[in-house]
Amino acid sequence: MSDTPACPLCAMENVYPDGDNLVCADCGHEWPIVADANVADSAMVVRDVNGNVLNSGDTVTVIKDLKVKGSSIPLKQGSVIRNIRLVDGDDEHIEGNSDKIKGLVLKVCFLKKA
Repeated sequence: MSDTPACPLCAMENVYPDGDNLVCADCGHEWPIVADANVADSAMVVRDVNGNVLNSGDTVTVIKDLKVKGSSIPLKQGSVIRNIRLVDGDDEHIEGNSDKIKGLVLKVCFLKKA
């Protein structure tokens, strides 16, 4: 099976690359190859447990006590994580630091926007 997508106009899979474009042999529709990659990247939205959109630099709060691998200190409910960073290509994790633990990677299902 090929990696080329089906034609967005006629939904047929008889598609071939032609330079920087993909061309449908059935209906003749052409569209850029690069646009498909940009649409997938821009469509990624990171949301907290309540559905709020998270952006880099936001402050979040932990909603449940969490055990932290590699540390004897647990991350308590209500702990604040300031200045978060989004992980490229991953809408389920963020990076950040708490007051006591540095270099955390947390799942967004345990966080709410502060």
